[in-house]
Amino acid sequence: MDLLRDDKAHDECGVVGVYGPGRNVARLAFFGLYALQHRGQESAGIASSDGRTAHIHKGMGLVAQVFNEDNLRPLKGHLAIGQNRYSTTGSSNLRNAQPYLIETIYGPLGVAHNGNLTNALTLRKQLLQRGVGLSSTSDSEVITQILAAPAEAWSDLPENGVESDRWVARIRSFMQVADGAYSLTILTRHAVYGVRDPLGLRPLCLGQLDTGGHILASESSALHTIGARYLREIEPGEIVRLDGSGLTSFVGKPSPRQALCIFEYVYFARPDSHFEGQLVHLVRQQMGRQLARETGVEADIVVGVPDSATPHAIGYSLESDLPYTEGLTKNRYIGRTFIQPDDQLRKIGVSLKYNPLTTNLQGKRVILIDDSIVRGNTAGPLVQLIRDGGATEVHVRVASPPVRHPCFMGVDMATYKQLIAHKLDIEGIRQRIGADSLDYLSLAGLETAVRDAIGQETGHCTACFSGKYPINIPDWLFEEERDKVMFEGMWG
Repeated sequence: MDLLRDDKAHDECGVVGVYGPGRNVARLAFFGLYALQHRGQESAGIASSDGRTAHIHKGMGLVAQVFNEDNLRPLKGHLAIGQNRYSTTGSSNLRNAQPYLIETIYGPLGVAHNGNLTNALTLRKQLLQRGVGLSSTSDSEVITQILAAPAEAWSDLPENGVESDRWVARIRSFMQVADGAYSLTILTRHAVYGVRDPLGLRPLCLGQLDTGGHILASESSALHTIGARYLREIEPGEIVRLDGSGLTSFVGKPSPRQALCIFEYVYFARPDSHFEGQLVHLVRQQMGRQLARETGVEADIVVGVPDSATPHAIGYSLESDLPYTEGLTKNRYIGRTFIQPDDQLRKIGVSLKYNPLTTNLQGKRVILIDDSIVRGNTAGPLVQLIRDGGATEVHVRVASPPVRHPCFMGVDMATYKQLIAHKLDIEGIRQRIGADSLDYLSLAGLETAVRDAIGQETGHCTACFSGKYPINIPDWLFEEERDKVMFEGMWG
């Protein structure tokens, strides 16, 4: 069992961008990234600019492991971007850590990216054919180089405009050729930009600092951490510029429809974040309530898998009128070590991360609520822990539909063979995990829970559940050995 890569899906990363005159923006970016640690744990980085010189520090590990007072101090300036990474495109090593920072004809350019380009292979080949060198396997470096040297003739870009106009033109040029998911924070000599793909697949929001200036972040929870006031979400297809003129918005590429990843509501986002005008915690309670309506079963108590399924379990308890109690205690620091367990410890498995509360479980029929089951690695051991704690029955209820299809928009479940619900039906999964019964929230029920909380009709990406992708997916991405296909395709 890999303690760092468990049964959950993982988002690719979290990004921040800060324009803060008179503020130590690198420190603001650090605490913003700290609040977004759940979105990526493999690497972290911050790039800053004082209007003349750009600075950068990045490394492998958690935010608190990468940064300290000594390496934050040199990150001078009133402009900064930052990123936490969880790799989905590009392997997990330092050369793929972000932000990327390069020098261009118009000064420094830094890019931090959340998402995944589905046409990255095509764009990469085009760059290589034009003589642009690439030092990593990440699609985020492809984005950086496209912004630095757009394919259009130079005459298509403003000759007499200010620097910021040139960058807006370059960002628009990139948006015309990019397919897939991207929320970007971009650093130039005099401004920070925020960019969101036309479907809004990955989130990005805007806040205002109490001393002037603005901040961009993947989630609103990062704004509250540093005392910024939440303003709004960046609209799908929008470009915003933060600089000495304040906040300026541009249409980057018109949005045909919206398709925010619905898994943000299920698991990815912190429960205290807001999307589409609603608190994620309350939406998760609605999911739990809907789950109880659809999949009720006779039992004594409701237990949630900590911590991500707690709101869903509370909602299930409220709707079913069954008492909610803690049945598992989580060691919240076990995932913060890079020391791998030895063979004997591996046999213990999830006991390294969870312990049953036997007094609460003894003699009880338990409904165990989880937010999702992706690979099926931990569901069985968790059921066994509940039984070992004294439960007489364990009924597993999942507050999302079965994950049957891979994601290519920035989530690390990109092959069918990883997904237990693609290989087994619900009864097969029940037998595999050893539960007395197993049931899932329906897709219609999930959409109802999210829509009812919003109070209006809006679009979401449900591809991992439904197989209906909001964008065209190249056939090679469905290959089990797609990394090999990509490597060979770069030179073919």
